[in-house]
Amino acid sequence: MITEKTTGIREDGRTLVFQVARDANKIDIRKAVESLLGSKVESVRTSLAHGKFKRQGKYTGRRSDWKKAYVKLRDGEKLPDFLQGA
Repeated sequence: MITEKTTGIREDGRTLVFQVARDANKIDIRKAVESLLGSKVESVRTSLAHGKFKRQGKYTGRRSDWKKAYVKLRDGEKLPDFLQGA
């Protein structure tokens, strides 16, 4: 995810933010990041974002809930090249 808040968090060079499946736990997220990026993970924090209610005229709907994961890489590990400029 690339937002103003996540860009500030990522400036330390070790923290990445991902939108993950709602049923994924911290162990699943750690294994997925380590296998995809090839970097060792120090810690994983998760948070649930609740969907907003939206209206279109008289009709109301609700966006679905989603989960966000903050993944911190170990010391000495660096971000992959394709994430450096993002």
